[in-house]
Amino acid sequence: MTDSPKMTARHVNVHYGPKQAIADVSIDIEQDRVVAFIGPSGCGKSTFLRTLNRMNDTVPSARVEGDIRLDGQDIYAPEMDVVQLRARVGMVFQKPNPFPKSIYENVAYGPRIHGLAASKADLDAVVERSLTRAGLWNEVKDRLSDSGTALSGGQQQRLCIARAIAVDPEVILMDEPCSALDPIATAKIEELIHELRGRYAIAIVTHNMQQAARVSQRTAFFHLGTLVEYGATSDIFTNPRQERTKDYITGRYG
Repeated sequence: MTDSPKMTARHVNVHYGPKQAIADVSIDIEQDRVVAFIGPSGCGKSTFLRTLNRMNDTVPSARVEGDIRLDGQDIYAPEMDVVQLRARVGMVFQKPNPFPKSIYENVAYGPRIHGLAASKADLDAVVERSLTRAGLWNEVKDRLSDSGTALSGGQQQRLCIARAIAVDPEVILMDEPCSALDPIATAKIEELIHELRGRYAIAIVTHNMQQAARVSQRTAFFHLGTLVEYGATSDIFTNPRQERTKDYITGRYG
């Protein structure tokens, strides 16, 4: 366990064409803590999350400025291999998006293309371990050849988490991973986040303040593209320093 943060962002600005979506955001993402990004819709939290694995590269009009590092390496450096970066910094989206392949193939896909399994037995072990970590193995072990899209919404989201962790990432980004799920499936994902903490650095965007309070140790409050306040989750929710944070937490706007 090191004291230096897993990822650091300094003075990050993001523009989509002429529109500025993120202004001067600096934040650390630490190895053994979950950080939650909260704030009203359209405040930039998902945009910022996507800068952390260069997902904004896929948007032609997007321009990212500032310094973002993973273990001290500049992730926007020309020599950075984006495919490798996205294996190290995995992403789970709002809507479960399993590949239209079998449950087994959904999880095996990444390790296979990254050459992480030397044999079929190795691959089997990776699939089992990833599904176990994602809390799904016991539910699907007898139907690994079924399509991933045939699972329930909550199971599909856990399959996407298994797929993300199969390539042995260091950081997992979650963009509102529960917003499409019912309360029982949501509780399972929250439980899973607790179990994954410490093994991965985790950043989660959530609209649900109760969820942020339950799953995270640190919370960042975004408003209108700026980072208003960042600190221990308990402080943000019980004793925020900024008036805007207080107004949002107490439901005055948002």
